[in-house]
Amino acid sequence: MSEKPDYILDATGLFCPEPVMLLHNQIRDMAVGETVRVLATDPSTERDIPRFCNFLGHELLEHNECDGNFRYLLRKQGDS
Repeated sequence: MSEKPDYILDATGLFCPEPVMLLHNQIRDMAVGETVRVLATDPSTERDIPRFCNFLGHELLEHNECDGNFRYLLRKQGDS
């Protein structure tokens, strides 16, 4: 599905909790319905980003990993 995101958040090289903290700040500045691609290298994002989406009600559109590089595509829902 790989749609072009409205924003790209590069969290490569950062470790928990920084990627999710940066994502939270990015989502706050976005309009409902906009998307953000998150690039990360921390394996804990495989747990943290889906939980972030579930807890705050955002839509996780894509999640994949290749050679230790994690990619996520999220769509902002609601107003959090």
